[in-house]
Amino acid sequence: MTTLRVIIDEMLSPTRGSVARYSEELTRGLIASAPSNCFVEAFVSASTEDEYALIAERLPNLAKLHKSALSRRELRASWQHGFTKVPGNGILHATSLLAPLRRHDRLNRGDQIVVTVHDVVAWTRPDSLGSRQASWARAMLKRAEKYADAIVVPSHTVLQQLEGIANFGDRVRVISGAASSSLHIPDNVDERANELDLPLRFLLAIGGLEPHRGIDHLIRALHELDDDVVLLLVGPEPDDATVAEFVAAEKISPERVRCMGTLSNDDLSVTFDHTAAFVYPNLDVGFGMPVLEALSFGIPVVHSDAPALVELAADAGVVVEREPAEGYAEALADGIRRVLDDAPFAERLFYAGQDRARAFNWRMSAEKVWQLHADL
Repeated sequence: MTTLRVIIDEMLSPTRGSVARYSEELTRGLIASAPSNCFVEAFVSASTEDEYALIAERLPNLAKLHKSALSRRELRASWQHGFTKVPGNGILHATSLLAPLRRHDRLNRGDQIVVTVHDVVAWTRPDSLGSRQASWARAMLKRAEKYADAIVVPSHTVLQQLEGIANFGDRVRVISGAASSSLHIPDNVDERANELDLPLRFLLAIGGLEPHRGIDHLIRALHELDDDVVLLLVGPEPDDATVAEFVAAEKISPERVRCMGTLSNDDLSVTFDHTAAFVYPNLDVGFGMPVLEALSFGIPVVHSDAPALVELAADAGVVVEREPAEGYAEALADGIRRVLDDAPFAERLFYAGQDRARAFNWRMSAEKVWQLHADL
């Protein structure tokens, strides 16, 4: 019997961003694709009973859930300095850099530790993460360089970026993610759209004013678009003062930018279904799961020319050059107008996006993870 223990702490992240969805989706895929006589267990930091119940609900066939006595913050600090480990021995897969990276015996005891590096923002744009998070990521990558048996990255872009940061040799494996399997348009789609008070014509984007997201450029792009075009931001809360102050400073009507907070899967699906375009202006990204999710809905996508996004979307989206930075807002507006003003072009993107999204699926990703551990 072979047991694969997955560190799923990211799944309980309060922001429920891409890494949280990746952790959940990959673990579910690992359970579904487990070879004969192989089982999947999970490890999580000390959490609430509601959070344990959420894991049981979303990962119903998990063989066992190991619950740490340490909180998430304590666990991160402990593993950064090489203290404590996951109960038992054998195969360990981390869905992020959060892992008990330390000396172990793979050859004689079969112990394995594989970690996941989603992007290199901690090196390229550390100000976006804050000094504490960036320092933690850099420290954990150093431990991974020393102790990890393999490193999973979601794109060839991240593979190439890591070559200039650490020496992993041939230990890096590219295994992409996919669109969330939990996003489906509910039966009461019109009712939910009314409750969300969705505008008649709106753009959808994800994230706040973190420097690497490029949302500031997107807000400025509204100057170049018709006054009835509204921007909805998923993530920032409706009372987010930072966004409101930036919008006011740009002399844009406050009604044209709405912060939606964190949306449920159904509400996010309804919002995807009703948007005129999904805009992903990120300046730096390792994969871009939200882009793939938008493509799966057939939504026209306007995205930056960040290499990982060009790799991901191929020709299924409208690519906007990030440089020169002073002209990025106008370039975004030009890309958005192509979608809003050219219905035949938008229809072509509808089919191209869905075709591209079908090239990715979680079972295929999970099977590649199983194969990686078998190769080790």
